[in-house]
Amino acid sequence: MQMKYKEIKDNEEVQALIAKGNENLGVLGFTDHSEMHASLVAERAAEILESLGYKKKKIELVKVAAYMHDIGNAINRSRHAEYGAILANDLLKQKNIDIQERLTIVSAIAHHDESTGGATDVISAALIIADKTDVRRNRVRQKPKASFDVHDRVNYAVTRTDLVIDKEKKQITLNLEIDEKICTMYEYFDIFLGRMMMCRKASELLGVTFGLMVNGNKAL
Repeated sequence: MQMKYKEIKDNEEVQALIAKGNENLGVLGFTDHSEMHASLVAERAAEILESLGYKKKKIELVKVAAYMHDIGNAINRSRHAEYGAILANDLLKQKNIDIQERLTIVSAIAHHDESTGGATDVISAALIIADKTDVRRNRVRQKPKASFDVHDRVNYAVTRTDLVIDKEKKQITLNLEIDEKICTMYEYFDIFLGRMMMCRKASELLGVTFGLMVNGNKAL
């Protein structure tokens, strides 16, 4: 039996894990990791594979993995990818889905964090790109601007995000518009260079290149 995205999205335990993880990260000062982030990453990962011609089965798998990718934050931010994989494995065992599909989902979750992971197949590659390109102003939690840390400033400075997938040119490009009065380019790359390089390596596994355009200028 194949795991269905809608079933996971409506699952009470998954919803509770995402909510608790986001609550924990809010207390620790991290940006939004709510259902909004989970849904956006799932839909973006699916768009990447669909645009590159992958079949519906893989698209469904990447949506499931992407929606659950941050549930490990309910346990701890440190090693959250690995914790999330263990939680997802236990949950999916109860669903009696195909073992290879379960392991594909679990592995993608375990490898999505830049500190310990990296793309190992097309599912994990699409998840990584979708996750690392979720840079937007409304990821910053409501608080006085004076209390913003560098992560807050970098996200808040982004006034527009557009991920372009060009099958013909075999290229994925992240277009960002940044208000440099809020965040300098140095600050942006200090936070996101490692993540963008992770996206570049993931894109190679998909057979495409990854590029970054900031304020109309090629940055990567």
